[in-house]
Amino acid sequence: MALSFILPLTRFSHHYSFPLNSNSKSIHIARTLISAISTPTMSMSSSSEVSKTAAPYGSWKSPITSDVVSGSSKRLGGTAVDSLGRLIWLESRPTESGRSVLVREAEKAGEEAVDITPKEFGVRTLAQEYGGGAFRVFGDTVVFSNYKDQRLYKQSLDSKDSSPVPLTPDNGEPLVSYADGVFDARFNRYVTVQEDRRENKLNPSTTIVAIGFGNKDIQEPEVLISGNDFYAFPRLDSKGEKIAWIEWSHPNMPWDKTELWVGYISETGEVYKRICVAGSDSTLVESPTEPKWSPDGELFFITDRKNGFWNIYKWIESENEVVAVYTVDAEFSGPLWVFGLNSYEFIQSNEKKNLIACSYRQNGRSYLGILDYVQGSLSLLDIPFTDIDNITSGNHCLYVEGASAVNPSSVAKVILDEHKSRAVEFEIIWSSSPDSLKYKSYFSLPELIEFPTEVPGQNAYAFFYPPTNPVYQGSQGEKPPLLLKSHGGPTAETRGMLNLSIQYWTSRGWAFVDVNYGGSTGYGREYRDRLLGRWGIVDVNDCCSCAKFLVDSGKVDGERLCITGGSAGGYTTLAALAFKETFKAGASLYGVADLGLLRAETHKFESHYIDNLVGNEKDYFERSPINFVDKFSCPIILFQGLEDKVVPPDQARKIYKALKEKGLPVALVEYEGEQHGFRKAENIKFTLEQQMVFFARLVGHFDVADEINPIKVDNFD
Repeated sequence: MALSFILPLTRFSHHYSFPLNSNSKSIHIARTLISAISTPTMSMSSSSEVSKTAAPYGSWKSPITSDVVSGSSKRLGGTAVDSLGRLIWLESRPTESGRSVLVREAEKAGEEAVDITPKEFGVRTLAQEYGGGAFRVFGDTVVFSNYKDQRLYKQSLDSKDSSPVPLTPDNGEPLVSYADGVFDARFNRYVTVQEDRRENKLNPSTTIVAIGFGNKDIQEPEVLISGNDFYAFPRLDSKGEKIAWIEWSHPNMPWDKTELWVGYISETGEVYKRICVAGSDSTLVESPTEPKWSPDGELFFITDRKNGFWNIYKWIESENEVVAVYTVDAEFSGPLWVFGLNSYEFIQSNEKKNLIACSYRQNGRSYLGILDYVQGSLSLLDIPFTDIDNITSGNHCLYVEGASAVNPSSVAKVILDEHKSRAVEFEIIWSSSPDSLKYKSYFSLPELIEFPTEVPGQNAYAFFYPPTNPVYQGSQGEKPPLLLKSHGGPTAETRGMLNLSIQYWTSRGWAFVDVNYGGSTGYGREYRDRLLGRWGIVDVNDCCSCAKFLVDSGKVDGERLCITGGSAGGYTTLAALAFKETFKAGASLYGVADLGLLRAETHKFESHYIDNLVGNEKDYFERSPINFVDKFSCPIILFQGLEDKVVPPDQARKIYKALKEKGLPVALVEYEGEQHGFRKAENIKFTLEQQMVFFARLVGHFDVADEINPIKVDNFD
């Protein structure tokens, strides 16, 4: 989830009005019209080329500094609407050491948005380490997970001075986490996923529990559903008589195989009867997700049965039958790395027609549409976002989390016409980087490229960003250095949206490519399954093939190819440097060096993840870069958080020590107080700068324009 572009209404607002063509676009038409997200071009008039200063690629000056990047790295943790229809969002702030704060939209235009969360609190859950679903708003109350103690608190939204009140017991240390909750009005309680580490920190129990609202004394939550390894999406129907949820078990991840269940709730609040709606049929491999009850009490959900794409389905309760609502080769949801995904919402037109506002991804971009689930037709809405994450229904509007090639991660208010078939107004309410537009002339626009892999007839995808700066051009006869990024996950997807950390590189004269190697999401299960049993092979080969494709296309310098990646992307980086000779240097951010050690030490959620991605013990050994230090032949810089429980610090330390002893240029940067992914502004800034100067010194053949004090590189300085 990369972010950028914040503008609260207090500072600036964008309004767009655009009627669609009189004939509503259908998804089928859209499929034939898909093109690249945008077409970057380096061609300019000869007069403008003459006016540019020729300078070596990589040495250009840019106003997109590391301070700009680190200051724009706010993350969005979800949105909601209060009883008055005002938007509430959760944002993490690098300038406050990554503290996450609930903020409410200003009551009137021109006024400041208001922080809801008191300064001594931070809203974040550590459930499954990656968290998500850390708060829920209903009426004038918010329930949230507090980061420091992981307890749930409730807070009134009516009073500015309302103090949070704890709902769950104090265990002395943060051993119990909660996520993805809903309010149960029938029994005045909060139903949520609980992860309990009190008995076993490495293998905590996960259950769905109920927490009483009316009790004067704080009591231990009541377990409603238990017995499986993982749970998500507890969702109650409007009467509180039925509950739906998703569950899965080792070694599956939630995008491999899950089950959707419905339970019936007794007069005493217990779940007394259960039905498996989807996922139990051995003839169907599917991963149902995002169950949601319609206003009429029908259960909808998303699954990837049959065509391999996450599409919208409905459960016919009387027949215990699942039927497709809309089927197309596009993804209406994504991998469940964090709790709280919300890819669709029920809305009504003025004619009382029941509709679904939804988004889907196809060929590297997102679309927002309105689905008439009775007619089975879908109309697209014309909005500036090309990447969409979540949708929240407001009063006569939609709040859409999204971005584009020129808009960083934002929340937009989309007002629809009375028929709910056309967007008539588009307004940015929140942005991760409110000042980013002033750098627009420096933006490199992403080009969606499709390149051949090592498997004949199989292609993979990437977003290519050429070096772009209105003041500079490359030296005559020179081609730019390339930084290739391998995304984390590895079951994830990189997107062609504005990311100022990428623009930091391209505005200084680097070419940048963000690769969706085989195994990435967004292209269906068949593409996702390419990595099964072949992690460390397919991803590495695809990254190398992409770099070679760009070299052969004449776009980059084949002697100055660098690679970077975080987490699983860090593993791909290290594996590419150990087992291939394509790249000349690399940077691994909290990356995996030893697959066996990862399997033994990582947290419960991913403890069996790589069983399906790697294979037997021989594969674990042969694909672990740490076991083949003799094969490394180029410089590497490593960055690691010391509180990382996903990829423990020993991984980075082992690879650093081995490379140092071998005599290769290597550096290790460790951050106190950082976990898996860096949240503090100073550490985001330092990581970016040190990668830049490391590559410049060791492979770039140029001096960086910024004043950066390089850290000591062993076996080089």
